[in-house]
Amino acid sequence: MSLAIILEPLQRPLFTVLDTPVSWTEVLGFGSGALCVWLVARQHLANWPIGIANNLFFVLLFTQAGLYADAGLQIVFITLAVYGWWTWTHGGGPGSDALPVRRTTRTEWTWLLTAGVVGTLALTLLLDRATDSTVPFWDALTTALSLMATYGQCRKRLESWWLWIAADVVYVPLYAHKELYLTSLLYLGFMTLCVLGLRGWTRDLTDRRERVPAGATA
Repeated sequence: MSLAIILEPLQRPLFTVLDTPVSWTEVLGFGSGALCVWLVARQHLANWPIGIANNLFFVLLFTQAGLYADAGLQIVFITLAVYGWWTWTHGGGPGSDALPVRRTTRTEWTWLLTAGVVGTLALTLLLDRATDSTVPFWDALTTALSLMATYGQCRKRLESWWLWIAADVVYVPLYAHKELYLTSLLYLGFMTLCVLGLRGWTRDLTDRRERVPAGATA
């Protein structure tokens, strides 16, 4: 039995939105994606396995929609999820079993922005010349922003939420343009969850900074 036959049920339409069929793949991607972001906002370790499942659903969905950079991005996300899973449990340093929220350093911003610009330009050229993508620049831009944000999420950098919000601002109309209406709605919800995550991580960082001086004078 081939992989295509095994996956075929996931690609069947479940219902329609604006005369466009919505598959099981998109529905499962919607649910697992929303749960994953909610868990990240709460700094819950389970976000990583849920996120990996979400990535697998989106590989199928984006390949079907011709969003090849986004499909390939999911494979990278799975690799980063394994790294993030390990970092959140082992990256706190001596005497700590959890990674604390921190701000992105100037050095990190420099190489992140450089990598983002170079990656966007390179992916745009690749998608334009090697695929039938109708949105090479926007596909490349969201890919670069998502990778930058995922790195920050793996390291619990507060500003990763701003990068996710920037990516979601582009994702919402991009997916609607590709008639992935449920996924577009999902990313609109992601923006709300990102704002909540930003507030939660900011509060956590502020509380931790307030506790450090008190502990130092004890």
